[in-house]
Amino acid sequence: MVIAVEPLTHVCSPDSSNLTSNGPYQKNLKKLIGKLYYGARRDGFGMESVGQLENQTFGLSLCRGDVSCSDCAACVVNASAEIRQLCPNNESATIWYDQCLLKYSNSMFIGQIDYASRFMMVSFNNVSNPRSFSLGIKRLLNVIAYTDPKMFSAGMINVGGSQKLYGLVQCTRDLSTTDCKTCLDDAMRQLPGCCNGKDGGRVVSASCGFRYETYSLTSV
Repeated sequence: MVIAVEPLTHVCSPDSSNLTSNGPYQKNLKKLIGKLYYGARRDGFGMESVGQLENQTFGLSLCRGDVSCSDCAACVVNASAEIRQLCPNNESATIWYDQCLLKYSNSMFIGQIDYASRFMMVSFNNVSNPRSFSLGIKRLLNVIAYTDPKMFSAGMINVGGSQKLYGLVQCTRDLSTTDCKTCLDDAMRQLPGCCNGKDGGRVVSASCGFRYETYSLTSV
């Protein structure tokens, strides 16, 4: 697999601070990113904290469930380099790629659903049967959601004739099963405003996301 070099999007914390490159928080952040890399290389997921009190930083790395550990690690390396360029003086930041997510913050967020950091992407192509296609999307996403211990699942259904619809869902593994369902249910409620009548789209946050297309989305 070729690792995407361009991020889908990123979010920096609203207020940049006067962080110095060798200050205690930045040193802890560098250590944190190293730990998140090793977690990604091990099993596609890292969750760590480094430091104490005002210099403590929390972080999470997650790769799409079908991505190999080596490709996952490479994606996290790209993400960590890019986010430090995009948000050099921010204590909190999140960056998304097709294959991975990297998030860090000076506030404890582990185990909490992040509704704020959300983005949507949609195809420009319209479908000829929007009502049945929309019903197919909902049916597919409900079938594949919440079924895997790694909180990642993908699948395919037929939506009429030879038309196939592919989808995938994923939650960050710091969430409980209940919170994963809550997060995905909220994301799916964005479907009408995001992707109605389009043949591809995604709604993604820093805690969960889904995507559907008319072509296969996984590497296996």
